Amino acid sequence: MLDRSSDREIKICCGTFYQSDFVRVFLGDVLHPGGLELTRHLGDLLELKPEDKVLDIACGRGASAAYLAETFGCHVTGLDYSSENVAAAQAHAATRHVSHLTNFREGDAERLPFDDGSFDAVISECAYCTFPNKVQAGSEMARVLHAGGRVGLTDMTVSGPLPSDAQSLLTWVACIAGCCTAEEYVSGLQKAGFSRMFLEDQTQALLDMVKIVRGKLSMAALAAGFLKSALGDVDLSEAKRLAKLAAELIDAGSVGYALIMGIREEQS
Repeated sequence: MLDRSSDREIKICCGTFYQSDFVRVFLGDVLHPGGLELTRHLGDLLELKPEDKVLDIACGRGASAAYLAETFGCHVTGLDYSSENVAAAQAHAATRHVSHLTNFREGDAERLPFDDGSFDAVISECAYCTFPNKVQAGSEMARVLHAGGRVGLTDMTVSGPLPSDAQSLLTWVACIAGCCTAEEYVSGLQKAGFSRMFLEDQTQALLDMVKIVRGKLSMAALAAGFLKSALGDVDLSEAKRLAKLAAELIDAGSVGYALIMGIREEQS
């Protein structure tokens, strides 16, 4: 099991990677399988309503939070480990004219800075697998939901042990090494207090995303000599290797993507 210092290292590494100039300029929003279309599908399944208070954990730069507020009229609070992402999310909500429906703050998914029963729904897209302590994160999701509240995740899944070269810290940040089987996610959420679980395969959305990422990485490699300042310390050859490995794992059925939902149980 990872110690506390390793947990923090992973969280910082994840936050730094997703707010980097390279990710912002070259990959944009493609590191979100299914894009906003899948976000809309998740919102529909959660039956979001204008009066609902929604928590978006690991909200990134706020695209999904702003979209949910704009589409469903709900009040969305976005939480992210990166202060730069929080600032970017606030700016994005302002450009979408939904600042009155959104709020963003810095925080840790494993220690949510909210009172018990504060929300009607909690979502987390392509992020739960990166949380080092998923049991604690699931328990925190349950805690901040009122009885009958809904949780909705979209995330990477695996069907078994990954090869040794898929276990590096960089691969964890790329959402491979930290994921579990869909059944393990469901079981963990049930232990946290969720019931009436719903599971939907979304692997095609992941495969489509990986294809786009590989294309963009190839373009970035061609332009690397002219764009060193934006690339920073990013190792393009390693990034391309990981993207190729991800595609191979998906094709082999070792890695997939799933939408998972549950209902917060009534207190006994």
